[in-house]
Amino acid sequence: MAKLLLILSILFSYSAFSKTKVLFIGDSLTEGYGVAKESAYPMILKSLLKEKHKKDIEVINGSVSGSTTASGLSRLKWFLRSKPEVLVLALGANDGLRGIKLDSSKENLKAIIKLAKDKNMKVILAGMYMPPNYGPDYTKKFRNMFTALKEEMKIDLIPFLLDGVAAKKELNLSDGIHPNELGHKKMAENLLPYFRFLK
Repeated sequence: MAKLLLILSILFSYSAFSKTKVLFIGDSLTEGYGVAKESAYPMILKSLLKEKHKKDIEVINGSVSGSTTASGLSRLKWFLRSKPEVLVLALGANDGLRGIKLDSSKENLKAIIKLAKDKNMKVILAGMYMPPNYGPDYTKKFRNMFTALKEEMKIDLIPFLLDGVAAKKELNLSDGIHPNELGHKKMAENLLPYFRFLK
């Protein structure tokens, strides 16, 4: 009986203090280009979840500046060794900027999502928009790529990760592309509602 109680107490302690592992696979926007690691939106999200909802997550930031969907796919398997439970997938912007065919980008994203789902991970896809100077046809197709993936793969979609941040001078670095600390805070707030599933 004493042995059983000991085992139960260990299991209870583990469940009470274990953190949900959240893997972020993205580019410079998610890596936190130009800001301190603690000021990038994945770490701000961690703080917001703890502060507002008493939920604790372990952030695994597998994001690298310049990443495309292809490079994200190639490094995903390495990060899966950590056995994350949630994937925040924020890739595609560099594909668009480099003129990579949308069919190729979509297939790479789909492969990433499938690998994650095969590991029973919850997937949250972060959508992006292309600048209007890329033309209305391309920008529409690029945006629709994320919506199609949401429907096909049955996952959550943040329509635009930079909603409320893009084109706002006060929320971006001097390059006008990468968010500053205030911009990253807004991005974390954009993501927060998608973590209501945490118990």
